[in-house]
Amino acid sequence: MTDSILNSVILMALLGTVAALVLYVVSRRFHVYEDPLIATVEDLLPGANCAGCGSPGCRSFAEKLVGTEDISALFCPVGGNAVMHLVAEALGKEVAEKDPTVAVIRCQGSCEVRPKTSEYQGPRSCAISALIYSGETDCQYGCLGDGDCVVACKFDAMYMDETTGLPVVITDKCTSCGMCVTACPRNIIEMRPKHKRDLKIFVGCLNEEKGGIAKKACAVACIGCSKCLDVCPKDAINMENNLAYIDPALCTLCRKCVDVCPTHSIIETNFPPRKIKEVTPVATLNIEPANPQNDA
Repeated sequence: MTDSILNSVILMALLGTVAALVLYVVSRRFHVYEDPLIATVEDLLPGANCAGCGSPGCRSFAEKLVGTEDISALFCPVGGNAVMHLVAEALGKEVAEKDPTVAVIRCQGSCEVRPKTSEYQGPRSCAISALIYSGETDCQYGCLGDGDCVVACKFDAMYMDETTGLPVVITDKCTSCGMCVTACPRNIIEMRPKHKRDLKIFVGCLNEEKGGIAKKACAVACIGCSKCLDVCPKDAINMENNLAYIDPALCTLCRKCVDVCPTHSIIETNFPPRKIKEVTPVATLNIEPANPQNDA
């Protein structure tokens, strides 16, 4: 009995030793070298794994940064310029500065201006709604209101406004990762430059229908009248498919387009109140009417 137990222990020990030797030989034979800089760069990245850089995660982005000679086209939107400078120093490469951006909602079709014409009863998801029907209003281009973008945001930078039924971006928390852009099936979310004091001017509509049809579906829809196009001094506005678009790279924030928009579909954010011009009163002369009796 004792001998059988001892033999079993010896056999198991031999099998373990042989298995360890095999694993050691295999690991040495098929060992893949990994540049230690990858781990260094990964530690510098924010670790959000948001895919805003175009890579599925920070680890794969670190591998791309280490393996790419020219990293000027690569950028981590969450870390921004500060993180990219640290990465460039660690790799001994040059990186390009990029202006910060922020997500904007290009739809202002609240319940008041875009009335519901139908009611959907089913799973509440923008992705599902976009697949099976056109929405609960007559606008087939606007926000579906089910908050897929809010769910996708990992930084609590968005919430659904219960009054308007539209998502709201918290600018100070937005990291420009682009997760909300990817999650929106209607493509109503756009990353636009974050100017000083977060000043922005953009067309808050994506309806490509002709003016009358678009206006019937939503009171603040762009009707393609081209008035904004005519007054823009920098040719920053173009008209395509009955819809105006303001190029943020050319726009100087003069607000002339905002003044002439008849449906108020152009949104201006964080601008100071406009100064009301004082009207100088015109002097009047009091002339007493002539008395015909005196003249007589």
